[in-house]
Amino acid sequence: MIVFDLSCSEGHQFEGWFGSSDDFSEQKAAGLLSCPQCGCAQIGKAPMAPSVPAKGNARTADRTETTQMATGEMPAAVKQALETLAKAQAKALESSTWVGDKFAEKAREMHYGEVDEAPIHGRATRDEAEDMVAEGIAVAPLLVPVAPPEELN
Repeated sequence: MIVFDLSCSEGHQFEGWFGSSDDFSEQKAAGLLSCPQCGCAQIGKAPMAPSVPAKGNARTADRTETTQMATGEMPAAVKQALETLAKAQAKALESSTWVGDKFAEKAREMHYGEVDEAPIHGRATRDEAEDMVAEGIAVAPLLVPVAPPEELN
């Protein structure tokens, strides 16, 4: 990634992250860039100034998160988000029934009116999930992996 100091014709300065210098040029030419403060599409590279790390500097914080991710240490914000998702999912799973590998079969039975509808969760292969969606069966993936009840501690 390359970080460019950018500015708009209104004088606002901000950072832009691009895979390469060509990516910046292509996105600018296509009109895909705009100022996050005013929405102006007239964007250019700002005069470069030396980057001096200081406490609270945004670039330093970004590098810290990148280093944490590279070493396997999860940033606090990511940890918090995963914990929130896991709690929300756990609450939803409390009110549904585990059907294991028979998820696709049970979902079809409910969809076609062979059995009463009820909240269920279980396992389905990617192909099974794609087939259910193609048939119009409402399914949603779980955001955090779930262990079957018999595998829980």
